[in-house]
Amino acid sequence: MSRPARRRVAVVGTGAIVSGSHLPALRAHAERVELVAAVDVDQGRLDAFRALAGEEVAGFTSVDEMLDAVRPDLVLIGTPPSLHRAQTVAALTAGAWVLCEKPLTLSLAEYDEIAAAEEASGAYASVIFQHRYGSGAVHARDLLTSGELGAPRVAHCQTTWHRDAAYYAVPWRGTWASEGGGPTMGHGIHQYDLLLHLLGPWAEIRAMAARLVHDTESEDVSTALVRFENGALATVVNSVLSPDEVSRIRIDCADATVELTHLYGHRNEDWTYTPAPHVASERADAWRTPTADVPSSHAAQLGALLDAYDNGVRPPGSGAAARATLEFAAALYKSAFTGQPVHAGEIVPGDPFYPAMHGDHPHWAPKEHA
Repeated sequence: MSRPARRRVAVVGTGAIVSGSHLPALRAHAERVELVAAVDVDQGRLDAFRALAGEEVAGFTSVDEMLDAVRPDLVLIGTPPSLHRAQTVAALTAGAWVLCEKPLTLSLAEYDEIAAAEEASGAYASVIFQHRYGSGAVHARDLLTSGELGAPRVAHCQTTWHRDAAYYAVPWRGTWASEGGGPTMGHGIHQYDLLLHLLGPWAEIRAMAARLVHDTESEDVSTALVRFENGALATVVNSVLSPDEVSRIRIDCADATVELTHLYGHRNEDWTYTPAPHVASERADAWRTPTADVPSSHAAQLGALLDAYDNGVRPPGSGAAARATLEFAAALYKSAFTGQPVHAGEIVPGDPFYPAMHGDHPHWAPKEHA
Protein backbone atom coordinates (compact mmCIF):
# COMPACT_ATOMS: atom_id res chain seq x y z
CA MET A 1 0.00 0.00 0.00
CA SER A 2 1.36 3.42 -0.92
CA ARG A 3 1.90 5.99 1.81
CA PRO A 4 -0.54 8.93 1.78
CA ALA A 5 0.73 12.25 0.48
CA ARG A 6 2.47 14.54 2.95
CA ARG A 7 -0.05 16.67 4.82
CA ARG A 8 0.29 20.40 4.36
CA VAL A 9 0.53 22.07 7.78
CA ALA A 10 0.24 25.64 9.03
CA VAL A 11 1.10 26.93 12.49
CA VAL A 12 -0.78 29.76 14.17
CA GLY A 13 1.37 31.52 16.74
CA THR A 14 5.15 31.28 16.55
CA GLY A 15 6.15 31.69 20.19
CA ALA A 16 8.03 29.33 22.49
CA ILE A 17 5.53 26.44 22.49
CA VAL A 18 5.40 26.32 18.68
CA SER A 19 9.12 26.76 18.06
CA GLY A 20 10.11 24.55 21.00
CA SER A 21 7.54 21.73 20.77
CA HIS A 22 5.45 21.83 17.59
CA LEU A 23 8.33 22.46 15.20
CA PRO A 24 10.38 19.51 16.53
CA ALA A 25 7.22 17.35 16.29
CA LEU A 26 6.79 18.32 12.64
CA ARG A 27 10.45 17.53 11.97
CA ALA A 28 10.03 14.14 13.66
CA HIS A 29 7.30 13.35 11.11
CA ALA A 30 8.95 15.05 8.13
CA GLU A 31 8.08 12.15 5.84
CA ARG A 32 4.38 12.68 6.60
CA VAL A 33 3.99 16.46 6.87
CA GLU A 34 5.18 19.63 5.19
CA LEU A 35 5.14 22.97 7.03
CA VAL A 36 3.85 25.45 4.46
CA ALA A 37 2.70 28.50 6.46
CA ALA A 38 3.03 30.35 9.76
CA VAL A 39 0.84 33.08 11.27
CA ASP A 40 1.73 35.64 13.92
CA VAL A 41 0.54 39.19 14.56
CA ASP A 42 4.11 40.12 15.57
CA GLN A 43 6.09 40.49 12.34
CA GLY A 44 9.43 40.28 14.11
CA ARG A 45 8.52 37.06 15.87
CA LEU A 46 7.15 35.66 12.62
CA ASP A 47 10.37 36.49 10.77
CA ALA A 48 12.45 34.85 13.50
CA PHE A 49 10.35 31.70 13.29
CA ARG A 50 10.64 31.53 9.52
CA ALA A 51 14.40 31.85 9.84
CA LEU A 52 14.29 28.86 12.19
CA ALA A 53 11.75 26.77 10.25
CA GLY A 54 12.84 27.65 6.72
CA GLU A 55 12.25 30.64 4.49
CA GLU A 56 10.07 28.50 2.19
CA VAL A 57 7.40 28.68 4.93
CA ALA A 58 4.97 31.42 3.91
CA GLY A 59 4.38 34.12 6.52
CA PHE A 60 1.04 35.74 7.36
CA THR A 61 -0.24 38.10 10.04
CA SER A 62 -3.89 37.03 9.59
CA VAL A 63 -5.38 33.56 10.13
CA ASP A 64 -8.16 34.16 7.60
CA GLU A 65 -5.69 35.38 4.98
CA MET A 66 -3.54 32.30 5.50
CA LEU A 67 -6.49 29.92 5.29
CA ASP A 68 -7.70 31.52 2.05
CA ALA A 69 -4.25 31.52 0.45
CA VAL A 70 -2.85 28.18 1.60
CA ARG A 71 -5.78 25.84 2.35
CA PRO A 72 -3.73 23.63 4.71
CA ASP A 73 -4.74 20.10 5.67
CA LEU A 74 -3.82 20.62 9.31
CA VAL A 75 -3.48 23.72 11.51
CA LEU A 76 -1.43 23.68 14.72
CA ILE A 77 -2.51 26.41 17.15
CA GLY A 78 -0.17 27.75 19.84
CA THR A 79 -1.66 31.14 20.65
CA PRO A 80 -2.98 32.43 24.02
CA PRO A 81 -6.09 30.50 25.16
CA SER A 82 -8.59 33.30 24.53
CA LEU A 83 -7.90 33.00 20.78
CA HIS A 84 -8.32 29.25 20.51
CA ARG A 85 -12.07 29.03 19.87
CA ALA A 86 -12.22 31.54 17.02
CA GLN A 87 -9.05 30.28 15.35
CA THR A 88 -10.12 26.66 15.64
CA VAL A 89 -13.57 27.37 14.21
CA ALA A 90 -12.01 29.32 11.32
CA ALA A 91 -9.67 26.44 10.48
CA LEU A 92 -12.44 23.84 10.71
CA THR A 93 -14.69 25.96 8.50
CA ALA A 94 -11.89 26.04 5.93
CA GLY A 95 -11.81 22.23 6.01
CA ALA A 96 -8.58 21.84 7.99
CA TRP A 97 -8.07 19.55 10.93
CA VAL A 98 -6.76 21.25 14.09
CA LEU A 99 -4.31 20.35 16.84
CA CYS A 100 -4.52 23.09 19.49
CA GLU A 101 -2.70 23.77 22.71
CA LYS A 102 -4.63 23.35 25.94
CA PRO A 103 -7.11 24.50 26.94
CA LEU A 104 -8.93 24.12 23.64
CA THR A 105 -11.56 26.55 24.90
CA LEU A 106 -12.28 28.70 27.95
CA SER A 107 -15.66 27.11 28.67
CA LEU A 108 -17.99 24.24 27.85
CA ALA A 109 -20.10 26.64 25.81
CA GLU A 110 -17.13 27.44 23.59
CA TYR A 111 -16.28 23.77 23.31
CA ASP A 112 -19.76 23.02 22.04
CA GLU A 113 -19.31 25.72 19.40
CA ILE A 114 -16.28 23.82 18.14
CA ALA A 115 -18.24 20.57 18.17
CA ALA A 116 -20.86 22.24 15.97
CA ALA A 117 -18.14 23.47 13.62
CA GLU A 118 -16.76 19.94 13.39
CA GLU A 119 -20.20 18.62 12.52
CA ALA A 120 -20.67 21.22 9.81
CA SER A 121 -17.22 20.80 8.25
CA GLY A 122 -16.42 17.13 8.66
CA ALA A 123 -12.98 18.10 10.02
CA TYR A 124 -11.79 17.46 13.58
CA ALA A 125 -10.17 19.48 16.37
CA SER A 126 -7.87 17.85 18.95
CA VAL A 127 -6.34 19.38 22.05
CA ILE A 128 -2.72 18.85 23.11
CA PHE A 129 -2.70 16.36 26.00
CA GLN A 130 0.62 14.77 25.15
CA HIS A 131 1.01 12.79 28.37
CA ARG A 132 -1.54 10.26 27.10
CA TYR A 133 0.73 9.26 24.24
CA GLY A 134 3.99 8.13 25.85
CA SER A 135 4.54 4.37 25.80
CA GLY A 136 4.45 4.23 29.60
CA ALA A 137 0.95 5.73 29.66
CA VAL A 138 -0.27 3.45 26.88
CA HIS A 139 1.04 0.43 28.79
CA ALA A 140 -0.48 1.53 32.11
CA ARG A 141 -3.87 2.14 30.54
CA ASP A 142 -3.83 -1.30 28.92
CA LEU A 143 -3.09 -2.93 32.28
CA LEU A 144 -5.75 -0.91 34.10
CA THR A 145 -8.54 -1.26 31.58
CA SER A 146 -7.92 -4.98 31.10
CA GLY A 147 -8.31 -5.55 34.85
CA GLU A 148 -4.79 -6.99 35.13
CA LEU A 149 -3.99 -4.79 38.13
CA GLY A 150 -7.32 -5.45 39.84
CA ALA A 151 -10.05 -2.97 40.66
CA PRO A 152 -8.85 0.65 41.12
CA ARG A 153 -9.52 1.85 44.66
CA VAL A 154 -7.53 4.98 45.62
CA ALA A 155 -5.76 7.53 43.44
CA HIS A 156 -3.71 10.70 43.84
CA CYS A 157 -3.06 13.27 41.12
CA GLN A 158 -0.55 15.99 41.91
CA THR A 159 0.62 18.98 39.90
CA THR A 160 2.67 21.00 42.36
CA TRP A 161 4.64 23.56 40.37
CA HIS A 162 6.05 27.02 41.03
CA ARG A 163 5.37 30.24 39.13
CA ASP A 164 6.60 33.65 40.27
CA ALA A 165 5.27 37.17 39.83
CA ALA A 166 7.27 37.64 36.62
CA TYR A 167 5.39 34.72 35.08
CA TYR A 168 2.07 36.43 35.74
CA ALA A 169 3.35 39.77 34.47
CA VAL A 170 2.70 38.50 30.94
CA PRO A 171 -0.50 40.39 30.01
CA TRP A 172 -2.62 37.38 29.00
CA ARG A 173 -1.92 35.37 32.16
CA GLY A 174 -3.97 35.35 35.32
CA THR A 175 -7.32 36.58 33.97
CA TRP A 176 -10.51 34.65 33.27
CA ALA A 177 -10.96 36.32 29.88
CA SER A 178 -7.53 35.33 28.63
CA GLU A 179 -6.78 31.98 30.31
CA GLY A 180 -10.13 30.72 31.56
CA GLY A 181 -8.68 29.99 34.99
CA GLY A 182 -5.54 29.41 37.02
CA PRO A 183 -3.50 26.22 37.51
CA THR A 184 -6.67 24.16 37.31
CA MET A 185 -6.98 25.14 33.64
CA GLY A 186 -3.43 25.97 32.67
CA HIS A 187 -1.14 23.59 34.56
CA GLY A 188 -2.76 20.66 36.35
CA ILE A 189 -5.04 19.92 33.41
CA HIS A 190 -2.33 17.71 31.86
CA GLN A 191 -2.14 15.43 34.89
CA TYR A 192 -5.83 15.07 35.61
CA ASP A 193 -6.47 14.51 31.91
CA LEU A 194 -4.10 11.56 32.18
CA LEU A 195 -5.84 10.43 35.38
CA LEU A 196 -9.19 10.45 33.56
CA HIS A 197 -7.59 8.60 30.64
CA LEU A 198 -6.37 5.90 33.03
CA LEU A 199 -9.38 5.59 35.34
CA GLY A 200 -12.31 6.42 33.10
CA PRO A 201 -15.36 8.59 33.79
CA TRP A 202 -15.66 10.55 37.00
CA ALA A 203 -18.99 10.81 38.86
CA GLU A 204 -18.68 13.47 41.59
CA ILE A 205 -16.32 16.27 42.66
CA ARG A 206 -15.98 18.18 45.94
CA ALA A 207 -13.38 20.94 45.71
CA MET A 208 -11.72 24.01 47.19
CA ALA A 209 -9.73 26.83 45.56
CA ALA A 210 -7.80 29.82 46.86
CA ARG A 211 -5.81 32.84 45.76
CA LEU A 212 -3.03 32.71 48.34
CA VAL A 213 -0.07 34.52 46.76
CA HIS A 214 -0.54 35.89 43.26
CA ASP A 215 -2.46 39.01 42.31
CA THR A 216 -4.64 37.28 39.73
CA GLU A 217 -8.35 37.03 39.05
CA SER A 218 -8.24 33.24 39.16
CA GLU A 219 -6.94 30.81 41.76
CA ASP A 220 -3.31 29.88 42.35
CA VAL A 221 -4.14 26.58 44.07
CA SER A 222 -7.05 24.13 43.98
CA THR A 223 -7.77 20.77 45.54
CA ALA A 224 -10.49 18.21 44.86
CA LEU A 225 -11.91 14.94 46.09
CA VAL A 226 -13.24 12.85 43.21
CA ARG A 227 -15.42 9.76 43.00
CA PHE A 228 -15.12 7.78 39.78
CA GLU A 229 -17.85 5.69 38.17
CA ASN A 230 -15.84 2.56 38.96
CA GLY A 231 -15.97 3.44 42.66
CA ALA A 232 -12.40 4.64 43.05
CA LEU A 233 -11.75 7.74 45.17
CA ALA A 234 -9.07 10.26 44.22
CA THR A 235 -7.43 13.47 45.35
CA VAL A 236 -6.37 16.12 42.83
CA VAL A 237 -4.03 19.03 43.64
CA ASN A 238 -3.20 21.87 41.23
CA SER A 239 -0.66 24.39 42.54
CA VAL A 240 1.77 27.04 41.30
CA LEU A 241 2.98 27.72 44.85
CA SER A 242 5.28 24.71 45.31
CA PRO A 243 9.09 25.21 45.42
CA ASP A 244 9.74 21.47 45.04
CA GLU A 245 8.13 20.92 41.67
CA VAL A 246 6.71 17.53 40.74
CA SER A 247 3.96 15.93 38.67
CA ARG A 248 2.65 12.66 40.06
CA ILE A 249 -0.12 10.12 39.58
CA ARG A 250 -0.57 7.14 41.87
CA ILE A 251 -3.32 4.55 41.53
CA ASP A 252 -3.76 1.84 44.16
CA CYS A 253 -5.56 -1.18 42.74
CA ALA A 254 -6.50 -4.51 44.32
CA ASP A 255 -3.38 -6.22 42.99
CA ALA A 256 -0.86 -3.41 42.49
CA THR A 257 0.08 0.23 42.87
CA VAL A 258 1.05 2.02 39.67
CA GLU A 259 2.86 5.33 40.05
CA LEU A 260 4.15 7.97 37.65
CA THR A 261 6.57 10.64 38.90
CA HIS A 262 8.00 13.28 36.53
CA LEU A 263 7.76 17.01 35.88
CA TYR A 264 6.93 18.08 32.33
CA GLY A 265 7.14 14.77 30.49
CA HIS A 266 7.57 11.06 31.16
CA ARG A 267 9.47 8.05 29.85
CA ASN A 268 9.04 4.37 30.67
CA GLU A 269 11.48 4.63 33.59
CA ASP A 270 9.18 7.14 35.32
CA TRP A 271 6.50 4.45 35.85
CA THR A 272 6.70 1.94 38.70
CA TYR A 273 4.53 -1.07 39.58
CA THR A 274 4.40 -2.42 43.12
CA PRO A 275 2.57 -5.75 43.45
CA ALA A 276 0.33 -6.55 46.39
CA PRO A 277 1.72 -9.21 48.74
CA HIS A 278 -0.52 -11.94 47.30
CA VAL A 279 0.66 -11.41 43.68
CA ALA A 280 3.08 -14.01 42.26
CA SER A 281 6.40 -12.61 41.05
CA GLU A 282 5.92 -14.08 37.57
CA ARG A 283 2.72 -12.08 37.16
CA ALA A 284 4.32 -8.88 38.42
CA ASP A 285 7.28 -9.34 36.08
CA ALA A 286 4.87 -9.21 33.15
CA TRP A 287 3.88 -5.67 34.13
CA ARG A 288 7.29 -4.25 33.27
CA THR A 289 7.14 -1.38 30.82
CA PRO A 290 7.50 -2.18 27.12
CA THR A 291 10.85 -2.40 25.36
CA ALA A 292 10.09 0.54 23.09
CA ASP A 293 10.43 3.83 25.00
CA VAL A 294 8.29 6.58 23.49
CA PRO A 295 8.45 9.76 25.60
CA SER A 296 5.27 11.73 26.15
CA SER A 297 5.58 14.54 23.62
CA HIS A 298 3.94 16.64 20.95
CA ALA A 299 5.59 14.34 18.41
CA ALA A 300 3.88 11.28 19.87
CA GLN A 301 0.46 12.95 19.78
CA LEU A 302 1.00 14.34 16.28
CA GLY A 303 1.78 10.83 15.08
CA ALA A 304 -1.49 9.54 16.51
CA LEU A 305 -3.40 12.37 14.85
CA LEU A 306 -1.77 11.71 11.47
CA ASP A 307 -2.70 8.04 11.76
CA ALA A 308 -6.32 9.07 12.30
CA TYR A 309 -6.14 11.50 9.36
CA ASP A 310 -4.80 8.78 7.08
CA ASN A 311 -7.63 6.48 8.15
CA GLY A 312 -10.36 9.14 8.02
CA VAL A 313 -11.42 8.63 11.63
CA ARG A 314 -11.83 10.95 14.62
CA PRO A 315 -8.41 11.52 16.21
CA PRO A 316 -7.68 10.85 19.87
CA GLY A 317 -7.77 13.90 22.09
CA SER A 318 -10.94 15.24 20.49
CA GLY A 319 -14.71 14.96 20.82
CA ALA A 320 -16.21 13.51 23.98
CA ALA A 321 -12.84 12.57 25.51
CA ALA A 322 -11.50 16.13 25.33
CA ARG A 323 -14.82 17.57 26.51
CA ALA A 324 -14.79 15.32 29.58
CA THR A 325 -11.52 16.88 30.74
CA LEU A 326 -12.90 20.39 30.28
CA GLU A 327 -16.09 19.39 32.11
CA PHE A 328 -13.92 18.15 34.99
CA ALA A 329 -12.33 21.61 35.22
CA ALA A 330 -15.72 23.35 35.16
CA ALA A 331 -17.07 21.02 37.83
CA LEU A 332 -14.03 21.57 40.03
CA TYR A 333 -14.51 25.34 39.84
CA LYS A 334 -18.25 25.08 40.46
CA SER A 335 -17.75 22.92 43.52
CA ALA A 336 -14.92 25.09 44.85
CA PHE A 337 -16.84 28.35 44.41
CA THR A 338 -20.27 27.14 45.57
CA GLY A 339 -19.14 24.78 48.32
CA GLN A 340 -21.39 22.06 46.91
CA PRO A 341 -20.64 18.68 45.33
CA VAL A 342 -20.96 18.60 41.55
CA HIS A 343 -21.98 15.56 39.54
CA ALA A 344 -20.95 14.67 36.02
CA GLY A 345 -23.37 15.99 33.42
CA GLU A 346 -25.00 18.68 35.57
CA ILE A 347 -23.29 21.70 33.95
CA VAL A 348 -25.52 22.36 30.96
CA PRO A 349 -26.77 25.46 29.12
CA GLY A 350 -28.42 27.72 31.71
CA ASP A 351 -25.89 26.81 34.40
CA PRO A 352 -23.65 29.85 35.12
CA PHE A 353 -20.55 27.62 34.92
CA TYR A 354 -21.40 26.57 31.36
CA PRO A 355 -20.36 29.86 29.65
CA ALA A 356 -17.53 30.75 32.08
CA MET A 357 -15.36 28.87 34.55
CA HIS A 358 -15.91 31.56 37.19
CA GLY A 359 -19.68 31.06 37.01
CA ASP A 360 -20.24 34.78 37.69
CA HIS A 361 -19.58 34.01 41.35
CA PRO A 362 -19.39 37.33 43.25
CA HIS A 363 -16.10 36.44 44.98
CA TRP A 364 -14.39 35.19 41.83
CA ALA A 365 -15.86 36.76 38.69
CA PRO A 366 -13.92 39.61 37.09
CA LYS A 367 -15.16 42.98 38.26
CA GLU A 368 -17.13 43.68 35.11
CA HIS A 369 -19.11 40.49 35.79
CA ALA A 370 -19.46 40.64 39.56
